[in-house]
Amino acid sequence: PIPDSDGDGLNDKEDQCPNEPGTKENNGCPVIRKEVIEKVNFAAKNIFFDQNSDKILPQSFASLNDVVKILQENPTLHMHISGHTDNVGKPAYNLTLSQKRADAVMKYFTKKGIAPARLLAKGYGQEQPIGDNSTVEGKAQNRRVELKLEEQ
Repeated sequence: PIPDSDGDGLNDKEDQCPNEPGTKENNGCPVIRKEVIEKVNFAAKNIFFDQNSDKILPQSFASLNDVVKILQENPTLHMHISGHTDNVGKPAYNLTLSQKRADAVMKYFTKKGIAPARLLAKGYGQEQPIGDNSTVEGKAQNRRVELKLEEQ
């Protein structure tokens, strides 16, 4: 018989997390708890940079440290870090800046001991706005870093 090492009802051959019990709907991996996702989303809204820079501002450190703690406590979690900008400036510049900001967050996490293999940083520039770029408020919404947890 094919083994089911974690006893979750999925054999190890089909289980993407064979050493940790999960659900069939999540390919044998545990479902990420809602409160963990909410903490990460809150932290992402509190990541700030110097203007036109990839330098993370000190008021971001507490939120980033909260995410580090979550990643340390949940070693099977991986994170996609996406950088975004508003539409001020040239698209090529914005794409580069968004990548540098995503990379800066990734570097912060790796300096705190999170394995780089658990992190993916990608800049999207101005291509995925969530606010109206014709307003100050909308532009502020579009200048962001998003953090998305994934079970691996």
